[in-house]
Amino acid sequence: MGLVDSLFGKDARKFLKRKDSDAAEAGRALEELRSTLYNELKTSEGAKRQQQRFCGPVVAMSFNFVVAVGIILANKLVMGRVGFNFPIFLTLIHYAVAWILLAFFKSLSLLPMSPPSKTTPFSSLFSLGAVMAFASGLANTSLKHNSVGFYQMAKIAVTPTIVLAEFVLFKKTISSTKVMALGVVSLGVAIATVTDLEFNLFGALVAVAWIIPSGINKILWSNLQQQANWTALALMWKTTPFTIFFLLALMPWLDPPGVLLFQWDLANSSAILVSALLGFLLQWSGALALGATSATSHVVLGQFKTCVILLGGYVIFGSDPGFVSICGAVAALAGMSVYTWLNLPGKSIDHSSNKLLPKQNAAVSKPKDDGDNGGGETGVAEPPLSKTTTANIV
Repeated sequence: MGLVDSLFGKDARKFLKRKDSDAAEAGRALEELRSTLYNELKTSEGAKRQQQRFCGPVVAMSFNFVVAVGIILANKLVMGRVGFNFPIFLTLIHYAVAWILLAFFKSLSLLPMSPPSKTTPFSSLFSLGAVMAFASGLANTSLKHNSVGFYQMAKIAVTPTIVLAEFVLFKKTISSTKVMALGVVSLGVAIATVTDLEFNLFGALVAVAWIIPSGINKILWSNLQQQANWTALALMWKTTPFTIFFLLALMPWLDPPGVLLFQWDLANSSAILVSALLGFLLQWSGALALGATSATSHVVLGQFKTCVILLGGYVIFGSDPGFVSICGAVAALAGMSVYTWLNLPGKSIDHSSNKLLPKQNAAVSKPKDDGDNGGGETGVAEPPLSKTTTANIV
């Protein structure tokens, strides 16, 4: 310090002390923040607060949208250029990679704490895992055996299925204005995507079989997160083993033979691994979106992706889907805008009465309804307008 005083004087020494003090305070603040986040993850309520703080409806839905567009390109590569035509096994790989990543997070104490087992019956988690397997597996199989137009027509039926199921299970209703907006959305998407409508008996049966588990899957994901303090990652950790089990059971029935003869070289394996990593992000982002919004809003988000892909191909790449398809996409986007506006705070006129899942604790937090939110896969990633591309979960 004597050399500093002689060269720069006492003011320099005070300045250095102040800088050291500021650095120490910044370090303490950072340590306190890390400690707070660590402690929050140790309780399900704290972890749910952190998820709601950092992943609101806009962030969750934007995250889901970006990842869905990315996995479209990855699946196009895997199912097209690579030639991996085993949709159930591809879905199984996605869930297996997701489970390995979740186990890694858990080993680092980064996985949020699950709520007490008494608040959520084992049957609810088992049912969600089973429904998830059927929803994602049948979606990929449907897209493999159907034209994109027929796949989209079946997907439109998910919206009224969700509305009906929520009314039957939870006595939840939505306003007539929202019903009209959803009707415009469904009609617009139908007009925009049925240009290549082709009928295939086996594909049609798979598509019909997919509709109910797809709707129930979204409802269960949304309600478990909003009613029992589950976070997306914690719920994925609990349900993924059940999903893997049921996908293994579905493989012999729905996948073609020859998976062991596939050429597992470095290039092909890398493409499948990238698709699996994006599948994990899609599942996570879809779960976040369902926890932050509602099952119906998440379906509307999926239809929004379809219209954006169609219009984006027309504007950016010069594709010509036809004047009628463009008008349908524009009408669907208009209906989505009205539906979103109705979901803004103060705009909702819904009168809903949401009941808790069977055997759940009545003291858990109050769920959000459609009017409080704004919309996986877990949705299924939207396919590009090509018959050779498979979908993937959320």
